Amino acid sequence: MGVRTGLVSVTFRQLAVEEVVEVADQAGLAAIEWGGDIHVPLGDLQAARKARALCEDRGLAIAAYGSYLRAGSVDREEIRTAVTTAVELGAPRIRVWAGTVGTAEAGVGDRMAVTRGLAELADVAAGSGIEIAMEYHRNTLTDEVDSTITLLLDVGAPNLTTYWQPPVDLDDAECLEQLEALMPWLSTVHVFSWWPSNNRLPLSAREALWRPVLDRLAAEPREINALLEFVADDSVTQLTTDAADLHSWV
Repeated sequence: MGVRTGLVSVTFRQLAVEEVVEVADQAGLAAIEWGGDIHVPLGDLQAARKARALCEDRGLAIAAYGSYLRAGSVDREEIRTAVTTAVELGAPRIRVWAGTVGTAEAGVGDRMAVTRGLAELADVAAGSGIEIAMEYHRNTLTDEVDSTITLLLDVGAPNLTTYWQPPVDLDDAECLEQLEALMPWLSTVHVFSWWPSNNRLPLSAREALWRPVLDRLAAEPREINALLEFVADDSVTQLTTDAADLHSWV
């Protein structure tokens, strides 16, 4: 199936939905993950339908609904609202967060709450044929590989998957080891070049990481999203350059 390129809409929180669609289309990207904070707020079905229609007009796919739901601290009503919003958006998956504390700080109660929360999210979403995908992120239980895999196995839902992104300050070899370990459950990679720490660079600055990552994704028999996120200086021009590089490597 190969790699599907796209854009995470929160990259350009300052732009209107129409402008985000325009930018993604002009950059030759194939899909958009719509954020639940500004562009498609939770429960705003009109905004969801609008984003979907604008994408359809340009032949852009919806990669995901990027929610800010924290597994373990959302009620069933919020879960239902997120699923309804994703359905109206035409999103095949909802991105969620694995709790509010990192693996090292988490107690048994934290892990149990997140595991139960993910199971409930997956269960409700499955009723609408939607996947739940965990953001791979620090200060959550998906801040490292073993904890992420434990969650996936403990929940055991066929519609629970994970994202991956390169953790800041991790070298290329360690990043590729993480990617390999998570591959059976991987649906999406967030693509950016931060180094060291939170310094945003042009994507080409980490070509030595991204080329082997994309080669590995392309070897899978299923489609995996590679979505650009957080470009240097929040610049549309930089996104266009990064997208061109991404396409040349894919």
